[in-house]
Order: sequence, then structure tokens, then C-alpha cells
Amino acid sequence: MEGINVKSEIGRLQRVLLHKPGKELLNLTPNTLDRLLFDDIPFLDVAQKEHDIFAKTLMDNGVMVSYLEDLMADVLGLSDEIKDEFIKQWIQEAGISTERYKKKIFDYIKSDFTDNKELVLKTMEGIVLKELNYNRNDSLVDMISSPSKLVIDPMPNLYFTRDPFASIGNGTSLNHMLTITRNRETIYGEYIFKYHPDFKNKVQHYYSRYENFHIEGGDILNLNNKVLAVGLSQRTEADALEILSKNVFNNEDCEIETILGFYIPASRAFMHLDTVFTQIDYDKFTIHPGILGPLKVYKIMRGSSKDKLNVEELNSDIESILKEYLNLDHIELIKCGGEDMIASEREQWNDGSNTLCIEPGKIITYDRNTKTNGLLKEHGLKVIEIPSAELSRGRGGPRCMSMPLNRENVNN
Repeated sequence: MEGINVKSEIGRLQRVLLHKPGKELLNLTPNTLDRLLFDDIPFLDVAQKEHDIFAKTLMDNGVMVSYLEDLMADVLGLSDEIKDEFIKQWIQEAGISTERYKKKIFDYIKSDFTDNKELVLKTMEGIVLKELNYNRNDSLVDMISSPSKLVIDPMPNLYFTRDPFASIGNGTSLNHMLTITRNRETIYGEYIFKYHPDFKNKVQHYYSRYENFHIEGGDILNLNNKVLAVGLSQRTEADALEILSKNVFNNEDCEIETILGFYIPASRAFMHLDTVFTQIDYDKFTIHPGILGPLKVYKIMRGSSKDKLNVEELNSDIESILKEYLNLDHIELIKCGGEDMIASEREQWNDGSNTLCIEPGKIITYDRNTKTNGLLKEHGLKVIEIPSAELSRGRGGPRCMSMPLNRENVNN
């Protein structure tokens, strides 16, 4: 299965991109949690077992699971030139500026990791000083540094594959992410879409990781083949949405006619649009009560020329907007935690609204969100619960942990 085809949030999922959490989590420490965007340190063994259950659940439901590390290993296997190019770029983007350490790290990665998958996993894991061949007597920096000093930070957020890029129709937005630690993750998408035979010259490109403004995949929802929703959030800037919109509208092969920019509060709890709002059936949505009521939404359409947009502010509620733009007479908004505000806040924190739809009315959720899961079942949803004691510590749910590459088209 090649290329990208994602024109809804609910069409039967055919192929998905995952990353199994690895040793990058072992390089988390209390002192680096804030910088690396974690609130706690997951127990790796359990997190991996939970992730394996997630992947098996997908495969048992007919979904082809592709792992980020495997696709990237395929790319490195294409030629030594590509491998060298990647390693040098990865070192540069990790902030290594001295020629001495550029060479040390390049030699270490190239010589000690001859298996391409192990090499990829190592670039995700990070490097501590004691791994390198260094002499404390010929460097002041090395002499005063702890052997356990992180020379290159790990990428512990990588198991949330939703964010570094986003599938949009038959194309992708390769994102410039808000934080340095997460922006480094997008290098894998760059190489996969540039070189991997499944995607090379088969994918439209709507945003570049080299743009100046940040945008993240959790803010991008394909409502249908003609309507795209994008959150204006803590992680996505209006400037980025303008660039994305122009690129979408200027591509003659793209079917999208309307982009809806949803303004959501800039907070860690709300983070992305998909943490407060996801579509789970033709007419059903999970929602955090905090975005009900009057809502700022911006309707964006093609302008009079390629460098202009037609923008209109919609002062309405989310129910009315969804009905209008999805051509529905009735929709159901299922509140995270129901009417219990304590349950709502607790289960929102644990991604009760962040569900992954694998076909209309059939969704994967975290088992810990018992109140919300019960409500979903009462509304007729087929709910598949997965264990989440450790995965949830990263502040992301099943949707965050998955990037659809192919979905069946649905009738609009």
C-alpha cells in the first residue's frame, strides 16, 4: 500500500504509522522532564507491552501497521550516501557545533551501529558522554562534565506519531513543531517522504519543516474530503495555518475547499485540537465541555489570487458549525466525563477525548477513562479499550499515538 489517502477521520483505517517506545524513555530524568515535555517517567517495559497490545488491536482489525523505525531503516538501506547525509544532518540538528564532537559522534554512529534499524533507534535514544571515546585530559569540557551528561537529547515523545507530520487527503504537512525537542522528530518524515519507495514522488506536500512558524499534527483533522479542521492552539500558529491554507488551495489536485480554524485555549491540558475534540462516527464526536458554547472559528477559503485567502470569523457554537459543514441534520456531542466536572477534568487529562476511529462507530480508547468509555458505549459506539497505565504518562491518547496513512473513502 503506497502513498497517502486520508480524507476523513472515520473511514476504515487501512494503514497506520506507529513508533514503539524505546530506550529513549530510559534517558528521561527528573531534571530533563520539563525540557523533554514529560510530567513523569513511564516504566518502559510496561509501556512497550501496552503499545504492543495497541498494535495487535489494530492488526486484529485489519489495519496494516508500519513502524517509523522500520521505514527509516529502509531509507538508510538505499545507499551509503543517504545514510551519511542523514547522520550528518541529525548531528547538526541535535545542536552539536564543534568539529571534534561532530566527528566523534559520526564515527560512533556509523561504526558501532551497522544494522540500519539499530542505528535509527540509537538516533532516537540519544547519546551520553560515556558512550563516546573521549579523553578527559585533552578537553576542559570533558573534564568538567559528568560521564552521564546527555550529549544528544533523546526523543521520548516519538511514540506520538500524530504530531511530526499530518496526512491531508493525498498529501502531507511536514511540520515545524513548537519545541526544539519535538521539532527534531520531523527529520524522519523528511527522509521517508523524500526517499522511501512507498512515498517518493507519490505524496503532495502542503507544509515544510523549514517554515518559520509552528504547526503540529494533533491540530489537523480531516472532516471530509472537502473540509479540513485545524486548531489554533498552544502548538499551532495562525501564520502557519495561512501558509498551509495557501498551499492546499493552490494545489490543483487537492479536493479541500474549506479550512476551519478552531481557536482553543493555549494550555497544556488542551494542547491540540484532538485532545478536546475527535470524530468517532458519521454524526458523533467526543468533546471536552470546555469548548462548548460560543466558539471562535475562522472559515478560510480560496482568495482572489494565489497569495490571498478569503477569511471569515464564525461566531457560533461547535454543534451548528459541524452540522453546516458536514451537511448533517443532527449530531451527537459526547462529553468527556459527562456532566461530572471532576471526572471531565481528570479524564481529559488522561486523553478521554483523544480516541482513534478505525471505522465508523468503532474506536480505540484508553481503559482508564471509565466514565467517558461508559458514555460512548451508551451512545452505541463499539469501544475497544487498551491498557494505558504507562503510555498515558506522556499526555497523549490512541489518536496521538497513530498517524493514518490510508483510510477508505467515505460517502459525504
